[in-house]
Amino acid sequence: MPIKISNDLPAREVLEDENIFFMDEIRAATQNIRPLQLLIINIMPTKIITETQLLRMLSNSPLQMTVDWVHMESHESKNTSFKHLDSFYHTFQEVKENRYDGMIITGAPVEKLEFEDVDYFKELQEILEWSKKHVFSSFFICWGSQAALYHYYGINKHLLDEKLTGVYLHHTTSDKMTRKILRGFDYQFYAPQSRHTSIDEKSLEKCDDLEVLASSKETGPYLIAAKDGSKFFVTGHPEYDNDTIHKEYLRDLAISSDATMPKNYYMDDDASKEILVRWKSHAYLLFANWLNYYVYQDTPFNLDELENR
Repeated sequence: MPIKISNDLPAREVLEDENIFFMDEIRAATQNIRPLQLLIINIMPTKIITETQLLRMLSNSPLQMTVDWVHMESHESKNTSFKHLDSFYHTFQEVKENRYDGMIITGAPVEKLEFEDVDYFKELQEILEWSKKHVFSSFFICWGSQAALYHYYGINKHLLDEKLTGVYLHHTTSDKMTRKILRGFDYQFYAPQSRHTSIDEKSLEKCDDLEVLASSKETGPYLIAAKDGSKFFVTGHPEYDNDTIHKEYLRDLAISSDATMPKNYYMDDDASKEILVRWKSHAYLLFANWLNYYVYQDTPFNLDELENR
């Protein structure tokens, strides 16, 4: 079954043009099954772009899903209209009595700030704590991963000498391939990275509850999992469009001519040449495996049972 989306959501037209499989509200209402209930905390400034990226990833699945979108009530969005937020988003207070099969928390361009200096961090912490009893499995992306690792395990981040940007070769090993999240993966795969900070690997190594399933010599840990399958932390951006990093690079160049050139992204590392798109198969598989093996296969039919976990 496809993902169910609102009839008027802007992403609908883009997905329809791309022949992405989805179901509108009217058709979904005729299905006599329980769709997966997903919660997406979208803290990216370009919310409509991120909506489309995530829906594209989630739609590559035979499962029917319903998505609730949440924005931070403690933060004023400068890049998304109030009309859009009012039409398609909830505040956390409006959904906190609900329970969900899965939750996604996106990245955010606030990584140079200390966690406590982010204006919505306390609200995000409340959501992270709430999810223990209201969400079956969670998927965190980039800064969302850093924030969750810090909140749950005290693993901090540190500033890099220069921005980590581009598409990097990551790898896993045969002993990790028994984890269902990696089912169908090649031992080597590419994934986009775009960040100014990295997590404290020494603290990560000391945490017995976590396991690094894929990493890169250049970028460090990429896919980190709670051993019980309740949480997955991705340090990069597998959901990115072909040209997302290109647009970020042009934005950075407009600020400074010394902007870091994305690595392994342009043909011959030349920004005037074509973009080497080689992460999409990994990205689709990563989201599909999470949805199937850690959400759909294991979540209770009655979500009220999450309270007793």
